[in-house]
Amino acid sequence: MRIRMASWNVNGLRAISAKPEWSWFNNTTADVVALQETKAAPEQLAPELRAPGGWHAGWSASVVKKGYSGVAVFSRIAPLHIREELPDPDFQGEGRLLHLEYPAFHFFNVYFPNGGDENKRVPYKLAFYDAFLRHAQSLRRSKPIVVCGDFNTAHTEIDLARPRQNETVTGFLPEERAWLDAFTAAGYVDTFRHVHGNVAGAYTWWSYRMGARRTNVGWRIDYFFTSQELLPAIRNAWIEKDVHGSDHCPVGLELEL
Repeated sequence: MRIRMASWNVNGLRAISAKPEWSWFNNTTADVVALQETKAAPEQLAPELRAPGGWHAGWSASVVKKGYSGVAVFSRIAPLHIREELPDPDFQGEGRLLHLEYPAFHFFNVYFPNGGDENKRVPYKLAFYDAFLRHAQSLRRSKPIVVCGDFNTAHTEIDLARPRQNETVTGFLPEERAWLDAFTAAGYVDTFRHVHGNVAGAYTWWSYRMGARRTNVGWRIDYFFTSQELLPAIRNAWIEKDVHGSDHCPVGLELEL
């Protein structure tokens, strides 16, 4: 059985759904679509967005700040369960995580925190990372893990266009990158690098400033990781760099189970 999955930080679902670029969703061949930064609760959306025909829908919206954060998953495959948020109450309320359990694996869609202005939220971001890894490792005892989303960190120098200029900027701080080192050391595989190696210029986010997308001055901060047990199942991983409508583009993964 082949399963195709796609992940996209849409930077506002209501906004992007009004753009021609949202035709991407209607045309996708993915079996599972994970969205981040939806910035909406399902009751704020038209029925065709909230519960599109042919899909099982899961939602997690921020309750601490309206129009902020938020994730959604649409699945053509019926999940066994859909759960919101991490189990730790310290990391609940911002609508950052959905966990779908399938027969063969646990699937996470996560919009990880960013470090905030003047890096003030970096400690919270790192603590969220740690809480997520603990939770994933606990569930991994029962079946493998697939996690996708906006990690808000470029892992290595090849993952952004201007590493030297961004060494003190959240998203490329040594402590943020060190967590991704620890994550991969714990047995999680960056599927894009597994398939494509150290290809340069492969980015998923571009600032709206200074024509960054046109000149490909970007960052790769959107990922699909799997636990090592799924390594033999990886058939393809990709970046849909030509899909516009957000400051991020979709990324994808195909598994054969």
